Amino acid sequence: MNLGGPARQVLASDPLLVARGHSVRVFAGSPEAGEGDLGQELGARGVEVRRIPGLRRGLGALLDGGDLRAARALRRELAAFAPDVVHTHASKAGALGRRAARSAAPSAPRVHTFHGHVLEGYFPAPLSALMRAVERRLAQRTDQLLAVSEATRADLVRLRVAPAARIGLRPPGIELDRLLGLPEERPTGALRRELSIPSGAPVVAVIGRLAPVKRPALAVEVFARAEDHERSGAHLVLAGDGRERRAVERAVASLPARLAERVHLLGAVAGIERVHEAADVLLSTSRSEGMPVAMIEAAAAARPVVSTAVGGVPELVISGLTGLFGTDRDALAVALAGLLADPEERMRLGRAARSRAAELHGAEALADGLEGVYRRLLASRA
Repeated sequence: MNLGGPARQVLASDPLLVARGHSVRVFAGSPEAGEGDLGQELGARGVEVRRIPGLRRGLGALLDGGDLRAARALRRELAAFAPDVVHTHASKAGALGRRAARSAAPSAPRVHTFHGHVLEGYFPAPLSALMRAVERRLAQRTDQLLAVSEATRADLVRLRVAPAARIGLRPPGIELDRLLGLPEERPTGALRRELSIPSGAPVVAVIGRLAPVKRPALAVEVFARAEDHERSGAHLVLAGDGRERRAVERAVASLPARLAERVHLLGAVAGIERVHEAADVLLSTSRSEGMPVAMIEAAAAARPVVSTAVGGVPELVISGLTGLFGTDRDALAVALAGLLADPEERMRLGRAARSRAAELHGAEALADGLEGVYRRLLASRA
């Protein structure tokens, strides 16, 4: 339940499912240091959250026995709960959860959502090949596979995880009401005041884990180049934490003092709405994405996006209509500089983005879609 896309989707959909009369229990592991945790907030909204000891990302949990402890705990918890449906998310939890469900809840249909994947480009080639083989076996024993974007589904087909006919599409949905209510005009808000950002200064936001795949140090470089070009007096705000923080700090330290003093590392932020409230543009430099929730949030807040065109991003951002793309550091910097210099263009793109987000990515739409999947699978077992 770290402050990322999957947790935000659970936070949006599961309280609605509880309100509709379903009994929902979420089994969650431990976030990495600095990543934040939405588990308590989910519990406050009526969803029972159980912590699974040993369940965490990375190979370390395999080597120190964490995966084994997590598997045993999941089997115990699922046997006690006796669910009608088991829905897993993410790579590690998806593998352990589906295996545990097969023995502890054998009559329950199994659903797994790919919010992206780590099946190539993340790990050494032999390990990636092993992970793909594991996912193929798991897919054969999963009643419904879901992908958050067409790009993710196409990747899974290309990597022979499963045929396209077995992978449904379920775009993200999140709570949008507060973001839809933010004003379109020059952003203000408490965060700007806390950071002493002048009211007329544009703010560029980077939101997400400080992880290698997100390339946050590159975002610092893009910001610096855009400011060298435009000299708009903009500030850069990074909301998130993770193992790339030191790389980001080194990138900031290498900047001229006039730029370094305008870069703000916030760490993990639970109330992410206040970051969108303060921002003028969302910047993403990721080399891989599924369907990034931060971009949906930015769109709902009427903030345009400057991003690499990777994964499901082109399904969220329409270049020239709701945001701009760049292929490398210089192209991203040029796109960002153009928006920093043109408030009217930022507002035009932001309005169009908000309209699309409101239509396609609300929490109700996600809850409706998931409920439909669950009911269909249960009916097929009747």
